[in-house]
Amino acid sequence: MAEIKKVLVTGAGGFIGHHLARFLKAQGFWVRGVDIKEPEYSDKSEMDEFLLLDLRFYDNCVKATEGIDEVYALAANMGGIGFITYHNSDVLYDNVTINANTAEACKKNSVKRVFYSSSACIYPTYKQEEANLVALKESDAYPADPDNEYGWEKLFSERLYKSYDEFYKVRIARFHNIFGPEGTFDGGREKAPAAVCRKVALVEDGQDIEIWGDGEQTRSFCLVDDCVEGVFKLMNSEVTEPLNIGSDRLISINGLVDAVSKIAGKNLVEKHLLDKPQGVRGRNSDNTLCKKVLGWEPQISLEDGLKVTYDWISKQVK
Repeated sequence: MAEIKKVLVTGAGGFIGHHLARFLKAQGFWVRGVDIKEPEYSDKSEMDEFLLLDLRFYDNCVKATEGIDEVYALAANMGGIGFITYHNSDVLYDNVTINANTAEACKKNSVKRVFYSSSACIYPTYKQEEANLVALKESDAYPADPDNEYGWEKLFSERLYKSYDEFYKVRIARFHNIFGPEGTFDGGREKAPAAVCRKVALVEDGQDIEIWGDGEQTRSFCLVDDCVEGVFKLMNSEVTEPLNIGSDRLISINGLVDAVSKIAGKNLVEKHLLDKPQGVRGRNSDNTLCKKVLGWEPQISLEDGLKVTYDWISKQVK
């Protein structure tokens, strides 16, 4: 009988992390989750072991990776555009420290394979100045010019993990706006789909809904169920370079609000707050390489993803 593979998910108290831990457990792995906080909307007992550890300290990273075959490194201090705009030094210090410690601890404990969750925020600002932009392909990363410090840290950490590839196999995904149920939806760290779902749920038909910026800025959004499947396929592939994981369907923030309002059965009046952070003007994922090397792309429509997300968030706020 084959020995069960032991995997670690850092950031397992967070949104994508706990969905990934649940997915890996369902695949038959022994799963250890680690985070500075327990999962807020799911049960930590879904994992075989959950450790409360601050990975900004190297000894904790050594403890987290002890006896582990594969690591999924998702731990990060992060949030929506407002959070990452106003907390530059915290984001840089915490995330560089977490990833430097994790990379070195994996080497010390002879981990065989490491997945690192990078972000589409690494892509250059000059490639994202138009709402109707050309979708971003992996080779667009350089010359580098991310629009915020979160993106710079992600790009640095990609290079950090790659520098360890003589010690273990490294796989890197650049996430494009992952959303879904059981994630943060208020408090400042939430991403756009969760924020929109919360706002729509809290207002009555015919009332105002606040939108940051003019709402014509564009993004693509990928449901977390698709994301974790893509991560798993990438981790078990022979793809050594960073790969986009996200939807290639572009939509404006106004369009996102309209889609959620339709799901809720509400007609709302858009109130645009032009002084709020908006990030880049447009961002979309080019999935050509993902389709070619993994034979995979997201399968769940934006509307279906928003429906399950809105249904879950509306229950939390009422």
